[in-house]
Amino acid sequence: MRQYLRRFYARRANVYGLILVLGFILVAVAAPVLSPLDEKDPGPYKQIGRFTDMEPHPPSRKSPLGTLPGQLDIYHSIVWGTHNAIQFGLLVTLTAFLFGVVYGAFSGYLGGAANNFLIRLADVFLVIPVIVATVMIRQLIGYVINLAGGVYYFDMQLRQMVADFTNVPSSYVVLLTRIDPLLISLVLLTWMPYARVTNTLVVTLRQSEFIQASRALGGGSFWVVFRHLIPNCISPTLVLAARDVGSAVIMQATFTFIGLAGNSPWGALLSFGRDWIIAPGGNILKYWWLFLPPTIVVILFGVAWNMLGDGINDLLDPRI
Repeated sequence: MRQYLRRFYARRANVYGLILVLGFILVAVAAPVLSPLDEKDPGPYKQIGRFTDMEPHPPSRKSPLGTLPGQLDIYHSIVWGTHNAIQFGLLVTLTAFLFGVVYGAFSGYLGGAANNFLIRLADVFLVIPVIVATVMIRQLIGYVINLAGGVYYFDMQLRQMVADFTNVPSSYVVLLTRIDPLLISLVLLTWMPYARVTNTLVVTLRQSEFIQASRALGGGSFWVVFRHLIPNCISPTLVLAARDVGSAVIMQATFTFIGLAGNSPWGALLSFGRDWIIAPGGNILKYWWLFLPPTIVVILFGVAWNMLGDGINDLLDPRI
């Protein structure tokens, strides 16, 4: 174990990536302490001044990172945006990871025509753009909401899709408000790399002596796959999973920024402040707190998980 840890800590980039990831996780866990929610309006956005005041205010003791137009606290949104990012990134990645690994392992274990068909089926999902799937799922949700008596529309102020359930029974409210089109589309369209990597390794290993011995001793398909094949093929997929956490969150922030889908507070901050990047007179630094903090946080989050993925690769790569 010490040898593996020594290999991991030999590169400073691995240590930096681990520290950054642990820092983001710590902020996400401690969000209620770092920036308590507003009891009247709990959520990732906190108003600390008059809503009619559309002039962004610079950092102060009351607002460490300044305010948005409408006096929304940037610090509060960044803290709770971290909480949202960790939840979203891990949920998308773990779901796609588990399904993809199991799918690829069983298809490789079956082999032959069944394996070819299942892998070709996975290839079909590879050609579907995430943006197309997101729009289709969003339209489907809107159609269901309209049929149920609700209203689904784009809020120009929030710059995201909003559902009005005033005339909808409570049972529909619970279901429809929890559906995130972007999360569903990312899960549906990001499991294939895990499946293909696992499948390639399983096809190579399934004729190995220890697999044949396990089958000869009476091991069933599920036992062989979960006890022997997956544990021996999981290392490369862990590297992909670590990197995909950051990629999923960046995708969420991007879709929120353009107002297509997603509910990333980081993306919303960038969207709210984009009209103030260039101040009157051409000064791009006058309202720096509107775009610089959320931009840095998004970049660091993506870089941190990519660096951690490289570190896991160094830790698990048997060729080193």
